[in-house]
Amino acid sequence: MYLLEEKIWFWLLLAIPAVILLYLGVIIWQRSAQKKFANAKLLKKLSPNRSYFKTGLKVLVVCFAILFLVIGLVNPKIGTKLETVKREGVDVVFAIDVSKSMLAEDIAPNRIEKSKQLVTQIINNLGSDRIGIIAYAGSAYPQLPITTDYSSAKLFLSQMNTDMLSSQGTAIGEAIELAKTYYNDEEQTNRVLFIISDGEDHVGESSNIAEQANDEGIRIFTIGVGKQEGGPIPLKRNGIVQSYKKDQNGETVITRLDDTTLKAIADGANGEYIDGSNTATVVETVQNLLNGMDKKEFEAKQFADFEDQFQWFLGAGLLLLFLDIFLLDRKTSWLKKLNLFNDH
Repeated sequence: MYLLEEKIWFWLLLAIPAVILLYLGVIIWQRSAQKKFANAKLLKKLSPNRSYFKTGLKVLVVCFAILFLVIGLVNPKIGTKLETVKREGVDVVFAIDVSKSMLAEDIAPNRIEKSKQLVTQIINNLGSDRIGIIAYAGSAYPQLPITTDYSSAKLFLSQMNTDMLSSQGTAIGEAIELAKTYYNDEEQTNRVLFIISDGEDHVGESSNIAEQANDEGIRIFTIGVGKQEGGPIPLKRNGIVQSYKKDQNGETVITRLDDTTLKAIADGANGEYIDGSNTATVVETVQNLLNGMDKKEFEAKQFADFEDQFQWFLGAGLLLLFLDIFLLDRKTSWLKKLNLFNDH
């Protein structure tokens, strides 16, 4: 496990392309000025010891020196001690709709990205709850099992997209059934499932399945993403809209938020429906819901001690700068004797 303490210093990496551009500019200017003075063959005779290779090598060394110095300023830390700690929380599973209708842009930037933003912000504001993630479209797929590793959860979340499942539709019922297998702690009194979807094209008796889940102690809250007036489903290539999805009659498909279905599912599982249009409101609502629930104590492993590693990178950066001082623009004498850079 590692931590990056001061990520803001990464902005200094912009100095690397600046150095390269400056070097290329100087090279172009030098060659332009030299052509006015003499041709390349005459210049080679006038300065036989000049090494263009070492000039480029000096720039490369400086760039690596900047890289190592910046990493040193960021101060990476490595976890050295893993310990078991007692935590209290609720088991929370997020089931995220990744069907093609989630590409609609009636809510910015689009429904799927908005869903990921909502879940990310909820995770950022959690205390010590355990979380799991499910992706579903025409079928449900376990994305991340119950864990306390929020960093991994956000990493898996960022990689979710509408191409990850080939079967299309919105199998909310199958997602609920899969979520049941996530709650492996029989002593956990509060089990929560958040379904994030536009609710459209649902498959099966979702409300009945939700009631069955509630009988097993699972409360289901639904978050609606999209607008009732809806929007077309863009078909993009390299981020550029090529066309919009059409039905069998060649008409552009308009996908709309079906909050009726989502409300019915939430009502059937002792939960409630949440409008997902405002991120701050959603996060606050979820926080209040979870804070009002009884917490279950469980054991979790986490890194307790972290050791600084900045000294290695600062040392490497300073060493490269020191070496750069001794890298002269002239050819090395022993290389010159080997005649590697001269014509015979």
